[in-house]
Formats: sequence, structure tokens, C-alpha cells
Amino acid sequence: QVQLVESGGGLVQAGGSLRLSCAASGLTFSRSTMAWFRQGPGKDRDFVAAIYWTGGRTLYADSVKGRFTISRDNAKNTVYLQMNSLKPEDTAVYYCAADSRASWGPYDYWGQGTQVTVSS
Repeated sequence: QVQLVESGGGLVQAGGSLRLSCAASGLTFSRSTMAWFRQGPGKDRDFVAAIYWTGGRTLYADSVKGRFTISRDNAKNTVYLQMNSLKPEDTAVYYCAADSRASWGPYDYWGQGTQVTVSS
């Protein structure tokens, strides 16, 4: 079955950096659009970034543009989220998602999430 496993979360001070990874299995990763979402305390799950299956197109939420970078390695079936200049408001559980139909969503597979906490 399809599995998305996130890693790389943790506790970091404001202004610091983290890189999240999501290892995928059980799907044709190279034909899947991949995305990151996040859910902060008491908030809805929000879109963060997505990368098209070709890797040539990306989308970002306005709140992370210029600070976060999404990338993928199709040889490793892994998608990454490099997060720089982190702010306390970036504190959330970060989820990896896959759209196996090579479109921009809706996303049909989800990971379990990894906690990111940014201290001020």
C-alpha cells in the first residue's frame, strides 16, 4: 500500500532552519505531484508548497515564499522542504501529501506528520 513517511521535524529557534523529508513508497512517485501542508495549534490544515511531478513547477503559500523551498529526488522517491528564517508562527505539524494523478490536487495520500516547533 501507499506510505508517506515524514522526518526531520524538531525544535528550532526563530531564525533557524530545518529540512523535512518525505519518503514515499507504493505509488509511482515520478508521476505524482507532491505537497506539504501544515496544521498549527487550533488551526485548520493549510497548504504550504507543492511540486509538480516533472519537478519543473512549484507553488508556495504567500506566508512561506522566499523562506521555504520544496524539491524532489525521483531516484530516491523523496520530497523535501527546506525551511529557512523560521518564525514562531511556523510552528505546526507538517504533513506530506501525494496526488497520484499527476495534477495539482486533490491529494489522495497523506503522511502521519512531523512536528515543527519554533521558539521565540
